[in-house]
Amino acid sequence: MQRKLTVRDLRAGNRARVLRTLYFDRPRSRQEIATLTGLSQASVSTVVGELIGEGTVVEAGQVESDGGRPRVLLRVDPARGVVVGVDVGETHVLVEAFDLTLERLAGIELPAPRPLTPEAVAACVLRGVRRVLDDAGAPGPVLGVGVGVPGSVDGGVVHAQTIGWHGAPLERLLRAGLDVPLHLDNGANTLGQAEAWFGAGRGAPTVVVALIGSGVGASVVVAGAPYRGAFGGAGEWGHTTVALDGARCRCGAHGCLEAYLGAGSLVDRHRALALNADGDNVDGGTAGGTAGGTVGDTADEDNAGDTVAGDTVAEDQERAFRSLLAARTPEAERVLAEAVRYAGLGIGNLVNLLNPTRVVVGGWAGLLLGERFLAEIRAEAGAHALRRSFEQVEVVLGELGAESVALGAATLPVADFLASGGVAASAPPVGRAAAR
Repeated sequence: MQRKLTVRDLRAGNRARVLRTLYFDRPRSRQEIATLTGLSQASVSTVVGELIGEGTVVEAGQVESDGGRPRVLLRVDPARGVVVGVDVGETHVLVEAFDLTLERLAGIELPAPRPLTPEAVAACVLRGVRRVLDDAGAPGPVLGVGVGVPGSVDGGVVHAQTIGWHGAPLERLLRAGLDVPLHLDNGANTLGQAEAWFGAGRGAPTVVVALIGSGVGASVVVAGAPYRGAFGGAGEWGHTTVALDGARCRCGAHGCLEAYLGAGSLVDRHRALALNADGDNVDGGTAGGTAGGTVGDTADEDNAGDTVAGDTVAEDQERAFRSLLAARTPEAERVLAEAVRYAGLGIGNLVNLLNPTRVVVGGWAGLLLGERFLAEIRAEAGAHALRRSFEQVEVVLGELGAESVALGAATLPVADFLASGGVAASAPPVGRAAAR
């Protein structure tokens, strides 16, 4: 039985509507807020008065009105609070502090610990949070910390098969050193929310962000919020099967899209073809070996997923991927042509399954690939998608750059703050007890 709404619920809902309008459509006058939210002028005035009194909303100048007094513009005060976004990657941990409007205040990139255990990662994240909060020097309270991880999150527990995390209690480990609200999510979801709020997905009711980097994933964003599935595992696009009994993926399965489209597998494929120019020793003329490892890797499949990412560090992998894109050899062109086909196939599948209004190609490798081949990827997607669904979708490049997972992670505490109508959870001031 659905609980009856109380006056308190209605007030909280009104506050959230006004605050979201000011946050995403800033700055606005009281009259414009009433029009956009559908609330009465009296309700808007009451809510705005409360938000100004709490320091969440401030005046931002005036505009002329039609014959009357100038209208006062309002906006969310950036100094109302500080949020922290963390990108836990397989080779690095990026920690950034932002004001409430997500302007960057400070940041630090730390090498991922080796071995990549949950305990070591938690210690690295906490060290980074302390550092950026000290560097930010902002007056507002810490509203929360968002963390994007390379796996699914269910109840604060992370399942990341490709890096050997099977039920890692990362939230518990982080909470031991944090006195602020903590939010964990898959890194593809945080990237998706960032693109939906501020980037190429803005204004589209249903967006799929296709993330192509060392790994491959996707985020489905509906009405500005990621769809996470029943237990946080939605969006594992890279582990959909595109070839029965195909190349072995680092997750342990065979034929995953990631084994054909992940940057590590493409780099390894190119290296193998360069060494065997006639292709005789390569797996059937298609992508082969273990994604992110080496072609022909004979690792024991019983240990699949128990090793870290691959043989190359991020800098080496990105450098090799850029070299692949710059090369004009037959081997490079062959690998890139295959990558375009698999990217298009994967996007076509997303279009058929989800019927989105927009597909955003992102991730560092996706952006590099898309800069040169977006038209070809789009055409290949059209060859695999149903005609009507493809006619209704846009396929575009991400706008926020390769390092937007941390920005997206910072949207998690902001989304919570907006949904609450600006009622912040208890948080100590910056630099005092935010990170013990």
